[in-house]
Amino acid sequence: MIAEEVGDPRFFARSGPFPLKRVAEAAMLNLTDAAAVDRLFSGVAPLQTAGPQEISFLDNRRYSSLLKSTQAGAVIIRPELADRLPPDTVGLLTPEPYAAWARVAALFYPPEPLNPGIHPTAVVDASARIADSAEIGPLAVIGAKAEIGERCRVGPGAVIGRGVRLGPDCRIGAHASISHAYLGARVYVYPGARIGQEGFGFATTPQGFLSVPQLGRVIVEDDVEIGANCTIDRGSAHDTVIGSGSRLDNLVQIGHNVKLGRCCVIVAQAGISGSTVLEDFVMLGGQAGLTGHLRIGQKARIGAQAGVMSDVAAGAEVVGSPAQPVRDFFRQVAFIRRLMRQNAPMGGTRERAESNPARTQNEDAD
Repeated sequence: MIAEEVGDPRFFARSGPFPLKRVAEAAMLNLTDAAAVDRLFSGVAPLQTAGPQEISFLDNRRYSSLLKSTQAGAVIIRPELADRLPPDTVGLLTPEPYAAWARVAALFYPPEPLNPGIHPTAVVDASARIADSAEIGPLAVIGAKAEIGERCRVGPGAVIGRGVRLGPDCRIGAHASISHAYLGARVYVYPGARIGQEGFGFATTPQGFLSVPQLGRVIVEDDVEIGANCTIDRGSAHDTVIGSGSRLDNLVQIGHNVKLGRCCVIVAQAGISGSTVLEDFVMLGGQAGLTGHLRIGQKARIGAQAGVMSDVAAGAEVVGSPAQPVRDFFRQVAFIRRLMRQNAPMGGTRERAESNPARTQNEDAD
């Protein structure tokens, strides 16, 4: 059995070691323990396995019992929990431990550096414009009049279609395909994603279905992440828009003409039907489904596996299918459970079957 390891060097290049002062600066924290500023740290690890030269963190109070036994040299932690740390462990205090942890982990494990240039096996149209600082990987295809911005990376086998434009610092994963789209700056598209294909649009005629031309685009604004194997359809006449800062998990489906506001979060296997609008900071749980032509208000939260068939007000939290406010849903669940307890017959299933042998024989025959 292979032992668990954070940042296996076969896959992740580590930088450092760094003095604690540098770590605190990366985490945007003030270091109050002056005696520890020059103490060297070599990496990060969970509370249970971290050693004296490693940094850990605690954000979820559920695991606060692990603090007393940790051997981590420093822990990023909320101020009110600092007194639970062992004597030899330095506390890096912040009200947002997880955000600080993200910055520290990125210090020790920075993104893989670019290797600017075009791989000999890539297929690049003569009319495409590729920045000198961009990296085009093996077997990638860059279509006519495509534009690849500064410091972009296009992974192996990825296809960038005709006229597509990538802003600076984009990362396009292996075998992703992008057509009919403009991407802003710092957009990450993970492997296998499909952006800009035709939407699900057709007319019904007496002779059968008639495909409707999909003449819109996909506009992906700055700082968006699009997970592996996501599909984002281009618009039919309007554009499909993914707002700045939004995060799409793996296997998300976005229909044509959908508009996401800023910093929306869409969790795995969720699907949004055409022409639905999500305002800023909406959160959509895993496997949730939204029908078309809806408006989901700012900061609304949609629970996992919810089926949303009508508009949702700003700030609302809904669950269930059909989706309804959280309190209403659980009130109904509690009511049904009370009814079941009140109406449950005396004795279990086995006792009822033994009291009626003929019924048991009939059920066995079925």
